[in-house]
Amino acid sequence: MAKKIKTVIKLQIPGAGATPAPPVGPALGQHGLNIQEFVTKFNAATQDRRGEIAPCEITVFDDRTFTFILKTPPASDLIKKAAKITSGSKKAPNDKVGKITRAQAEEIAKRKMPDLNTTKLESAVSMIAGSARQMGVDVI
Repeated sequence: MAKKIKTVIKLQIPGAGATPAPPVGPALGQHGLNIQEFVTKFNAATQDRRGEIAPCEITVFDDRTFTFILKTPPASDLIKKAAKITSGSKKAPNDKVGKITRAQAEEIAKRKMPDLNTTKLESAVSMIAGSARQMGVDVI
């Protein structure tokens, strides 16, 4: 018989940088999970993603066990890295803060494909370009 799901928690944690401190500790502690066990497993699973934000979806079961699924980094982080900027424009889309090429947008789209709601590369590139525009980044 399948375990009964109690809740699903979504967190964005730096790769290999989870600690029992907020936001991880309070989010997991309120559901009675072993926080240190999650931190150890998460850090081991994200060793190769050090320096990136690693979104994860934690499924908590009634018997206080859990599973987690790692997602791809947020599009905004990938766009900022490609454009070599620290943050998006405060007055986007009017004020431009950077540029990325179409090829860079395609690379980001290919990386994000598993988490996007499309199977067509052209649609995914269009989504990434839209996110870039809203950050004040031109796609040339």
